[in-house]
Amino acid sequence: MRVVLVGCGAMAEGWLTAILRSPLLAGKLELVGLVDTQIEAATQLAAKFDLTDTPLSDNLQHSIDTHRPDAVFDVTTPQARPTVVRQALNAGLHVLAEKPMAPTLQDAQQLAALADDKDLLYVITQNRRYKEGIRRAQAFLASGAIGEITGLHADFFIGARFGGFRDQMDHVLLLDMAIHTFDGARFLSGQEPEAVYCHESNPQGSWYAHGSSAFATFEMTGGVVFSYRGSWCAEGANTAWDSTWRITGSNGTLLWDGENTLIAHTPSGDTSFLRDTVEITVPPLAASHKAQEHASVIADFLHAVANKHRPETDSADNIKSIAMVFAAIDSAKQGRRISINPTTRAV
Repeated sequence: MRVVLVGCGAMAEGWLTAILRSPLLAGKLELVGLVDTQIEAATQLAAKFDLTDTPLSDNLQHSIDTHRPDAVFDVTTPQARPTVVRQALNAGLHVLAEKPMAPTLQDAQQLAALADDKDLLYVITQNRRYKEGIRRAQAFLASGAIGEITGLHADFFIGARFGGFRDQMDHVLLLDMAIHTFDGARFLSGQEPEAVYCHESNPQGSWYAHGSSAFATFEMTGGVVFSYRGSWCAEGANTAWDSTWRITGSNGTLLWDGENTLIAHTPSGDTSFLRDTVEITVPPLAASHKAQEHASVIADFLHAVANKHRPETDSADNIKSIAMVFAAIDSAKQGRRISINPTTRAV
């Protein structure tokens, strides 16, 4: 597949590392262009990865017209995403893009609808869904080892100092980071969001302009409750980037540290006030090709294009995760419970 990558900032380095160095993608991609409105960013990225023969441009349409790619990899900022994705889809190209899917729900609906109308794929890089820990946890929960899932509870507390555009974003935690945990809750439970109540703040001492902390409770299908506590300006005792989790079931609990430690307990013995529990084994992951982050996302995208099917994080699915983000933002603004309707058609 011939690909143009647009957006040559720091995020693009993870993409290029996967494209150029992952055995999972060996021989499957030809990078035919790097594009950035700041041409020096493209130049620096090409030099860092020794891409001496890869054409550089500050204009996506020129790169598309000149190099005739099959797909565009969008690694731009959220505000640029609608323009980039529309341009690629209107040129007849499949798109694999960074999260979030769009800066507004209406934009997300319109982009998903356009991809459907063009019979093209618009896929989102939820790379944290493609890691060993979450894959092990999902397979274990799906086995029914702790019964039916009743609740998911995630904590995210990291003092991240990025600099750049994030420092000035509105709703920075919810819009730029929380989607990973929200998408994880959908993936782990197999349930979909129905409503949310969220409180958002920017605590004293925050180096962000707005919304670096949020606490949300989601009502999911199947009677499942998902609670989220998060802060991007909490320094000390950091959680994992994928949050730390307590997942309760009708017959036990799974604790996941957000990395590779998973501990599960089920009750044993009689029905005393506090029953004894026994620890049960969480099996190792069977399919490692699904746990290589960016490489696995890209491999799924390539397979979906070749075989004409929707991959896991296609826009038709991911809009349900981004709808959780925007509903949480609306709830925080309005101070009330918000119903979630992630329709993929703009109204």
